[in-house]
Amino acid sequence: MAQLLRVQSFNVSSDGIGAGAAEDQSLESPFGLPGAERLFGWAGATASWPMRTDPGGSRGLDDHFTRDWARNIGAEIMGRNKFGPQRGPWHDDEWRGWWGDEPPFHTPVFVMPHHQRPSFTLSDTTFHFVDGDPASVLEQALEAARGKDVRLGGGVTTIRQFLDADLVDTMHVAVSPVTFGSGVRLWESPDELLDRFHLEVVPSPSGVTHHLFWRK
Repeated sequence: MAQLLRVQSFNVSSDGIGAGAAEDQSLESPFGLPGAERLFGWAGATASWPMRTDPGGSRGLDDHFTRDWARNIGAEIMGRNKFGPQRGPWHDDEWRGWWGDEPPFHTPVFVMPHHQRPSFTLSDTTFHFVDGDPASVLEQALEAARGKDVRLGGGVTTIRQFLDADLVDTMHVAVSPVTFGSGVRLWESPDELLDRFHLEVVPSPSGVTHHLFWRK
């Protein structure tokens, strides 16, 4: 079967916002968006949340989608803003991501900055810093995934780049019942994507609405 480029458990508000402006991002505010935890609280409450350190958590529909985040994934692509808050040339290589010594990815991760730095490994995750257009970065990630799918991790701008290049095969976007009014939007309406994707909308008891897209 063909390898897929998949967006998994990406979170936006009801007005389509997934992050604040880049200049608002900081160590204290990774999303650059006040109250950003309201976007992904549904996933953090599940038993399968990959960063969970204590037992418990909910089961059911939301947990199913949280488990699916890692299913058949062999590599991840992410933008520089998802990796960290720094801008411009790397002044040092001490920053190693938001996730500590045990990142939740367990695969090669391809970060797309405009400035290079050496690859490094934490536990079983290796971060590579690659410069190129979406198609060339995807080619590298597919090779590293060794037959498995590639997850497109975000942020919003990176997902839009791959959508604009018509490279995304499936998407799961969780829409939370909150509004922010301003920020970086994935869409004005999910209907914008219906020229290329089928869409199924699945409401959850937690209040989020799961939007499932697959290529026509």
